[in-house]
Amino acid sequence: MEFTHLNEEGRGRMVDLRDKKESHRRAVAQGTIHGRKETMERIRQGRIEKGDVLAVAQLAGISAAKKTSELILLCHNIPLRGVDLSFDVQETSVQVTSEVSTYGPTGVEMEALTAVCAALLSIYDMCKAVDKAMVLGEIHLLSKEGGKSGPFFFPEAMERSLSSSQGPTTGTVVSVNFSQAKGTVKEPVAKGLFLEGVGLEGDAHAGNWHRMVSLLAIESYAKRAQTKDLPIGSFAENLTTQGLVLHTLPVGTLLEIGETLQEVTQIGKECHKGCEIRSLVGDCVMPREGIFTRVRRGGTIHPGDAIRVFLPQS
Repeated sequence: MEFTHLNEEGRGRMVDLRDKKESHRRAVAQGTIHGRKETMERIRQGRIEKGDVLAVAQLAGISAAKKTSELILLCHNIPLRGVDLSFDVQETSVQVTSEVSTYGPTGVEMEALTAVCAALLSIYDMCKAVDKAMVLGEIHLLSKEGGKSGPFFFPEAMERSLSSSQGPTTGTVVSVNFSQAKGTVKEPVAKGLFLEGVGLEGDAHAGNWHRMVSLLAIESYAKRAQTKDLPIGSFAENLTTQGLVLHTLPVGTLLEIGETLQEVTQIGKECHKGCEIRSLVGDCVMPREGIFTRVRRGGTIHPGDAIRVFLPQS
């Protein structure tokens, strides 16, 4: 086994980042400090003798994120683009959430976690005179984006986002559709390989842009002006779905479809009046009710695969 943080002599080293690809990186972490109900009420009302607890904790978290490489010995010194913390004062606890971002060759998970730890310690320091029995815990990474390993989402956080949805939160893939030319009807296929950062392998719309994959609900087929049945794929969608009102999903929504994870990037599009689809079907619903996604985790999708919706954090 090769240890990335050890040199040939078995001593610690910083990983060489020269060959790593730079990209946008973002990490969100969370932790909680538990205390007496009276302590939390004093924090909420600003009655802690040392001052504004949350204001001090905010600055402590930001400062710690910037100094992570000094505190965690083998971390890189990363130029951060943004650090923010939020606080949720509950009946017997304060929940701290940090968000850190950068553009570079390595992630900011440690910076986000360090910010949370420092903020929690600062809350303890501000309040220890009235509540020495406070307990710090539940410190974890909620999510991270960017880098070779792709996105990560803490499982419980994903489940909580499901409960905030208005309307159905699960759907089904009816058909996977493919064509090699833009503006043409797509043909259903038995399965599709969706590549991270590309889209459906070999499809005309695949590529490094924000509209890698197109989706349209089977329910939208019934809304077109003509009444005769149309074969699936007539509106050039890569994925035909059932059970979700796709065009009501906000940009930033994550869709777990089969093995893939996709992010909604656009709702609807401009109708190209000279395309083959419009001449064949007349009233094209794709510009009104179709959506487009970016593939953030690649994999295979089959007809019948489930679709799970994870709404963006408000």
